[in-house]
Amino acid sequence: MNASLPLSQRSERLLLRRPAQADLDFLIDLFSRWEPVAHRPDPVADTPQQSAARLARDIGHWDKHGFGRWAVEADGKLIGFGGVTVSADFDGLNLSYHLHPESWGHGYATELVAAALQAAFGPLHADRVIGLVRAANPASRRVLEKCGFTFEQEVMLHGAPTMLFALARPRWISSPAA
Repeated sequence: MNASLPLSQRSERLLLRRPAQADLDFLIDLFSRWEPVAHRPDPVADTPQQSAARLARDIGHWDKHGFGRWAVEADGKLIGFGGVTVSADFDGLNLSYHLHPESWGHGYATELVAAALQAAFGPLHADRVIGLVRAANPASRRVLEKCGFTFEQEVMLHGAPTMLFALARPRWISSPAA
């Protein structure tokens, strides 16, 4: 994929920007909480070093591909990370997001996913976007379904069964949410 995204962009309520090293303290706090890690096969909080490695991967993805997971701000405050990345394991760009529990229930995840799909099927010219969700996480499943994703198959991810949802460009183009 030889396309890139601007370093920042806005949706209706969110600022979506390239992550920066200054986001590390937020990321350490986010992944030290029970809620964001509860659906992992081994629901253990990240160490500060694991959070630093996660941020380095996100920054590195932007360096290598010209796009990646955004740092997500609402009302001038960092609330999470999310967007699309190149998938080494599955066909299509991989959608992922993690929002701070204090920001849950405000529609930010749906708004973020809609912006990620606009980027994926717009400037990035993706043919397909996937989302991976554990069965124990019905809220994430609802967000994907609301945005047009459909269940495709169960896969093993990090040693645990995971539902793979997908959305192809033709279906996104013809959907009312596009």
